[in-house]
Amino acid sequence: MIYFDNAATGGFKSQAAVSAATNVIKYLSANPGRSGHRLSVTGAKIVESARELIAENFGASPFRVIFTKNCTEALNTAILGTVKRGGHVVTTVYEHNSVLRPLNFLKSKGLISLSVVKPENGDIVSAIKSAVNENTYLIAATTGSNVTGEVFGAEKIGALAREKGLIFIADGAQTGGHIPLNLKDDGISALCLAGHKGLGGIMGSGVLILSDDIDVSPLTFGGTGTDSMNVFQPEDYPERLESGTLNLPAIAALLEGFRQVSGNLKRTEKLLYEKTARLVSALNEVDGIKLYSSPNPLGIVSFSAEGFSSSEFADLLNSEYDIAVRGGLHCAPLTHKFLGTENGGLIRASLSVHNSATEEDYFVFAVKKILNAL
Repeated sequence: MIYFDNAATGGFKSQAAVSAATNVIKYLSANPGRSGHRLSVTGAKIVESARELIAENFGASPFRVIFTKNCTEALNTAILGTVKRGGHVVTTVYEHNSVLRPLNFLKSKGLISLSVVKPENGDIVSAIKSAVNENTYLIAATTGSNVTGEVFGAEKIGALAREKGLIFIADGAQTGGHIPLNLKDDGISALCLAGHKGLGGIMGSGVLILSDDIDVSPLTFGGTGTDSMNVFQPEDYPERLESGTLNLPAIAALLEGFRQVSGNLKRTEKLLYEKTARLVSALNEVDGIKLYSSPNPLGIVSFSAEGFSSSEFADLLNSEYDIAVRGGLHCAPLTHKFLGTENGGLIRASLSVHNSATEEDYFVFAVKKILNAL
């Protein structure tokens, strides 16, 4: 199969990442940080190595690197764990439901008021700034659209948040491992990442990275392996937000996968931009195709096909040509409403650095065949 669904989950896993997960399952089935024997200590060292690598690359303290099961859990923890009763939140039309749903839950309970902004003359930062009021405490915004691949300047949003004294929760599900992100440089209070996408890990891994000046209340309470006589959750990070057994196989895979990714970030950014530029150019020549993506470093190329819903077209690519893409609304309903594609959705081809020009050419051939353009 030609796998063009990397924005959902990265299709290529390095041998180092796969071996790391397999070795933990086979030889290290012990709970990290819970016991003093050799296997438990070895597992704890893997976890700490992963914290240190992530902290080093994203400008944070290792103690403020929190492991979650996915980016959704990281976002929910950050949003719900910083809620200010009676406060105001600004978010954007580009958000994934992992941001929209917890915020709308808080709004429905009367805990917050919410402004959802769309870009002003193409500028989302100005729109966010215009929506900030005296009760605003939080900006929750993605750093890159999972629908179009458009990248939004995290550093500009972060500068606004710093100027206004606001929390900035950044959704880095699509940008993590594709473009540089740094909490200190970009003014990010909480960065949420998906380990199984650009970071090179496997499913079951997510990361919440916190700046030193933010506190997040836990959503889950339980065993942490520390301060066990205390019936209240520990105050210290990361234990404050990490209750229960960690997913050691996924963390081990993330450690090894991200080691490779972090050493090739500039190359990845350049390659994905070039690959999307090539595919955008080719699809732009096909009658019946309407593009919604420009060349971008996230690998995302989304389009509609005349006479087809996105799901129908995606199903045909799968069944007739063995090509994996994603149709529908991509869990980002307000993005599609803003684009005017909420009825049929969009076909999203999302590339990785491991996809070849030959695969792109075959994809364009398949698109043309389905449209009877050949």
